[in-house]
Amino acid sequence: MNKKNVNLGIIGLGQIGSRLYKEVILKRKDIEVKTGKKINIIAISAKSIKKKRNFSFNRKIFFKNPLNISNNPKVDIIFELIGLPGGISKKIVETALKNKKHVITANKALIAKNGDYLSKLAEANKVNLEFEAAVGGGIPVLRTIKDGLITNKINKVVGILNGTCNYILTKMGSSKESFSNVLKKAQLLGYAEPRNPKFDLNGADTLAKVRILSALAFNKKISSNQCLMDGIENIELKDIEMADRLNFRIKLLGITELINNKLFERVHPCLIRKDKYIANINGAMNAVILNGKPVGQSVLQGEGAGPGPTSSALMSDLLSVLRGNIKYPFGLPHIKRKSIRNYDINLYSNSLYLRFEVNDRPGVLSSITKIFTKNKISIKNLIQNPNKLNNKASIVIITHANSEKNFKKLFVGLSKNKYVIKKPIFIRIEKN
Repeated sequence: MNKKNVNLGIIGLGQIGSRLYKEVILKRKDIEVKTGKKINIIAISAKSIKKKRNFSFNRKIFFKNPLNISNNPKVDIIFELIGLPGGISKKIVETALKNKKHVITANKALIAKNGDYLSKLAEANKVNLEFEAAVGGGIPVLRTIKDGLITNKINKVVGILNGTCNYILTKMGSSKESFSNVLKKAQLLGYAEPRNPKFDLNGADTLAKVRILSALAFNKKISSNQCLMDGIENIELKDIEMADRLNFRIKLLGITELINNKLFERVHPCLIRKDKYIANINGAMNAVILNGKPVGQSVLQGEGAGPGPTSSALMSDLLSVLRGNIKYPFGLPHIKRKSIRNYDINLYSNSLYLRFEVNDRPGVLSSITKIFTKNKISIKNLIQNPNKLNNKASIVIITHANSEKNFKKLFVGLSKNKYVIKKPIFIRIEKN
């Protein structure tokens, strides 16, 4: 960027946008020292100008219609911080790029859904589309893949990519409180959305990040096929306690890897042995493990939730743009990134933890184990916890490794069993 005076527009003034606004004002002199550029916020937009905020601003720079910022010839760089996968978020970014403005966003849903199109648009107009803040909070994982490991052939990425879920699972274990109680605390701390935390809890947020990581790590277009995705909503305190008893911890993992040159993306809770590194990432922390050649294994760890880490990543992108680093958004020209076939989920083999509640009657165990035998699934461990007061029992089973295809048949059989009271809880056991 050749201009010495650079004008910014910030669209979206929620927790992240508000924090970014204050960071920019606070660090203007430091940024000028490091980049030689003087920055000014000349345009902002949000749902309401009347909303109470913990910072003051000149009302003359407030735009009711955010597209007026994308079309403003005086604005050089736009921050899109609304967070929608399409709609107005897409229109803002699309318009800005067409007007040859650099765009910085934390919007993982937008990039996961429309990243290929928007990156092509950025390349055509010779501007940046930066989204470091979309994955891993304050961890510079995307920049590490694009720059630090640029000559490596990455074959697998494993990560704790959602600070909300990691906080909830960690806090349930330490406080012995229920899922619902810990979720309320996460919302009060700003780790979870106060109104609708669904996309954090059901795995959708993590899957969007996995899709971005896949595209960068494997130099491929963003996949859109159906993936294996489970969240943490059904995990209860008794599962956390049983995992601890069995020398495991429960973590929501996002995993992407190449198997026989086919893409296998998945998001689900995992039982991980306590002696594994990723089992000991606690609280709102994120961690990403990159496996590549010739580097081997690279590990990145840091804060993954909240406005502080996210604004740190946004500021990093800002300085990259100010220094004149025009880069391909996904590391390679759009034309060189190809589609990749998906790995058949049914072929995936792993061990399972299952917990189900049953009526405690004679013949229950025999009836249950017959279903396992019928589906060619062998049992490694079986733990029965009777509740004699209510004539019920909780059964926990650890299986030997088997295919997803057989496990699906097992779940159907268990759901039809007359002794099983409610839908079984199952958690995959991470084998690495």
